[in-house]
Amino acid sequence: MAADERGDERGAGYPDAVSGSADPDEPSDVASKDSDSEDDAGPQDDADEPKKKHGALREFAILITIALVLYYVMLTFVARPYLIPSESMEPTLHGCAGCTGDRIMVDKLTYRFGSPEPGDVVVFKGPPNWNIGYKSIRSDNPVVRAVQNGLSFVGFVPPDENDLVKRVIAVGGQTVECRANTGLTVDGKKLEEPYLDFATMNVEPSSPYAACLGNEFGPVTVPEGKLWVMGDNRTHSADSRAHCTSTPADAQRGLLCTGDPQAGTVPIANVIGKAQFIAWPPGRWGGVGSVNPQANSPTQ
Repeated sequence: MAADERGDERGAGYPDAVSGSADPDEPSDVASKDSDSEDDAGPQDDADEPKKKHGALREFAILITIALVLYYVMLTFVARPYLIPSESMEPTLHGCAGCTGDRIMVDKLTYRFGSPEPGDVVVFKGPPNWNIGYKSIRSDNPVVRAVQNGLSFVGFVPPDENDLVKRVIAVGGQTVECRANTGLTVDGKKLEEPYLDFATMNVEPSSPYAACLGNEFGPVTVPEGKLWVMGDNRTHSADSRAHCTSTPADAQRGLLCTGDPQAGTVPIANVIGKAQFIAWPPGRWGGVGSVNPQANSPTQ
C-alpha cells in the first residue's frame, strides 16, 4: 500500500514535474524564436546590401550622364569658353604667346535670332584662305588623336580648327576703305572707334600713319552674307586686310584689297558666336563692349 502510494506519488508527481519544467521553458521558446528571427534577418540584410550599393552606383551614373549631356548642350548651343592666344584685340582682349590670355565666354544663342552687327566682337572659324600655316593641335599618335576628338565632341578639348576673334567693321552690302586723308570709312562715313588705343600700338595719333594704321586699302564692297573684320590692335592683327587680294598694279604701289572682295571677308556661316564677357582671370572680369563705330560717324 505504501509502495502503491509511493508509486501514486511518483505518478502524480510527473505531471507536476513536467508542468513545473514547462513553465521555465516558455521564455526559452520565445527567446529561441527571437533568435531564429534575428538569424533569418541577418542573411536577408546581407543580401540586400549589394542591391543598395548597385542602386546607388546606378543613380550616380545617371547623374553623371545627365550632367555631361547638359554640358554638351550648353557648349554646342548656348555658350563656350575660348582662350585669347594673341595680342590682335588689345586692349579690349588680352593675349600673347607664353602669357595668361583672357578666357572669354562666347554666346552662341544671339546669332540664332539675328546677324552680327558692326561693332560686335565675334569668334569665327577661319575661312580656308585664312588657315595657311595653321598647325593642328591634335597629336600625331592616332590613338591619342582619337581620344582628343572624342573629348572635343563633349567639350573637354578645343575643336581642331583655326578659331579667331575680331571686331565686325562692315557687313554685307557696305563699302569699306581707308585712305590717309580720310581714315577708315564705311559707305563714305568716317568711323568713330573709341576702342582703339594708340599707346598700345605705339603710334602717334597725329602721324599720317595713324589714319589707316597700316596700308591704304579698298574700296571693298562686302558681299551679302559676309563680314569685314579687323582687330582692335590694328598694327598687330592679321585680319581682313591681310587676307584680301589686290591687282598687281595696286599691290606694287602698296594699295591693298582692290581685287576679289570675297578673299578678305568672313562668311556669317563661319561665325561661332559673340564674345560677351571675360571670365578669366578674375582681375579682368567684365563685359566685352559692342561699340558700333558707324553709329556716330560724321558724313565726309
